[in-house]
Amino acid sequence: MAQTVCVLLDEAARARLTSIICDRSRPFKHVQRAPIVLLSAERLSVLEVARRAGASRPAVWRWQQRFAEEGVEGLLHDKTRPPGKEPLSADTVAEVLALTCSEPPGEVTHWAGRAVAERVGISLRSVQRIWEAHHLQPHRVRTFKRSNDAAFAEKVEDIVGLYMEPPRHAVVLSIDEKSQIQALERTRPALPLSPGHPAAQTHDYTRHGTTTLFAALDVLEGTVLGRCMQRHRNGEFIRFLNSVEAAVPAGKTVHAILDNYAAHKHPKVRAWLARHPRWTFHFTPTSASWLNAVEGFFSVLSRRRLRRGTFTGIVDLQAAIKRYIAEHNQRAQPFRWTKPADAILSALKRVPAPSV
Repeated sequence: MAQTVCVLLDEAARARLTSIICDRSRPFKHVQRAPIVLLSAERLSVLEVARRAGASRPAVWRWQQRFAEEGVEGLLHDKTRPPGKEPLSADTVAEVLALTCSEPPGEVTHWAGRAVAERVGISLRSVQRIWEAHHLQPHRVRTFKRSNDAAFAEKVEDIVGLYMEPPRHAVVLSIDEKSQIQALERTRPALPLSPGHPAAQTHDYTRHGTTTLFAALDVLEGTVLGRCMQRHRNGEFIRFLNSVEAAVPAGKTVHAILDNYAAHKHPKVRAWLARHPRWTFHFTPTSASWLNAVEGFFSVLSRRRLRRGTFTGIVDLQAAIKRYIAEHNQRAQPFRWTKPADAILSALKRVPAPSV
C-alpha cells in the first residue's frame, strides 16, 4: 500500500494556494505545484496525489518536502543547479579584452573570434559572450572626418544656436541639394515580402537619367519646400532661392543654413543676397555637413522612397519626389536639435587631430 503523507495547512496558506491556482497570469509550474500541497493536506496517498495532480511521485515528494521546509514561497522558486563548467576566471576575461583591443599579428587588420579563441584556449562561444557583455564588435568599423575649419567652434555655436533658440519673427531654413538622383527602372517587377523571404528586386536596371532636388527645411515647422531641376549650378540655385523668397511671409527675416558648395558662394549668389537684405547665410564648417538639418530629410527620402523605387523616366521620378514631400508636409513636426554646442566641442577632443 502506498505511503500516506500528511501536510498541515493553515487558513492563510490554503487561501494563498487557492489564489495561485485561480490566477491566470501565474506560470504553469506554480499552478501545477499548488494542487499537490492542497491534495496532500487531505491525507491522500502519494500515488493518489500524483494521479489527481497529474505529476510523478518523485515530484509529489519533492514539493511536499519543499513546502515543509519553506512554506508557500518554496513552491514559487526553483533551486539553482551548479554549472556544468567552471565560469571563466577574471584573468581569462581580461586577456580576451586586452587581446581584442590590441593589434593582431601578421597582415590581418583586426581580431576574429576564432583567432582569439585559439590564442586564449577557450571556445568561440565564450569569446562571443565576453564581447557581448563588454559591447565589443571588432568586425565593425565607423568612419569619421575631423573638420580643419579654423572657425569651427564659432560656426557650430552659431548654427546650433539657430536650432535651439531661433530668433523671433524669423524663419530658419536648412538648405541643400541632393544631386544625381537616378531614375532607375528595374528589369523585372519586385517580389513582395513574405514569411521567411525578404522582398527582392533584380540587380540590373535601365537608366533614364538623373535629377537634382533642391530642398529647404523649415526648422520651426518641419515642412520642406522642394524643387527638382536638371542641373546643379548657381543659376538653378538662384531660381530656387527665388521660389523660397516668394513662399516666406513678408516681414520675416530668413536665416539660411548652407554647406560650402561652390554654387552657394558664387558671385551671382552673393549679388542676389545683397539684393535681399532680410536673408542671412550661415555656412557650416568644412567637412561638417551633418550640421545641416535637411541632410536627415535626404536620408529618409533615400531609404523610404528612392532606394527601392523603380521609375520609368525623369518625369516619373520627379513626380514621386513631389508626392513624397507633400506627404511629409502633412505630418511634419518641428525639427529638434538636442545636443548643445559645448557637448559637440567636448566630443571633438576625442577625435584624432587631422594629418593635413
